[in-house]
Amino acid sequence: MAMMTTTAKLRYLRMSPRKVRLLIDLVRGMTVTQALTELRFSKKVGARPVAKLIQSAAANAMHNHDMIEASLVIRDAFVDGGPILYRATPRAMGRSAPIRKRTSHITVTLSGEIKEQKVKK
Repeated sequence: MAMMTTTAKLRYLRMSPRKVRLLIDLVRGMTVTQALTELRFSKKVGARPVAKLIQSAAANAMHNHDMIEASLVIRDAFVDGGPILYRATPRAMGRSAPIRKRTSHITVTLSGEIKEQKVKK
């Protein structure tokens, strides 16, 4: 069987990369079904968007590349920081303090086997 990879990205997620990395580190190297099961029972808020991204990557792999669903494995997964929204909050004696609302860019790469195409004669 031939192996192939496919990639899906989630950009501008309004969550700190530090929080999302905990989940990505948890599922890296797992099969897609194992990863979705782990994320379903996770109490982290970021588990839902990460699960949706993995489901999207799996759907891309099956639809666009004719890959076998049972063979899909999360090969690479990483989180980068996105743009930061700068806000301010009032403090004592008329001062203000900065608030940094961080965003994340998540990239997931799946690898798996391709279905054998029938050769027309």
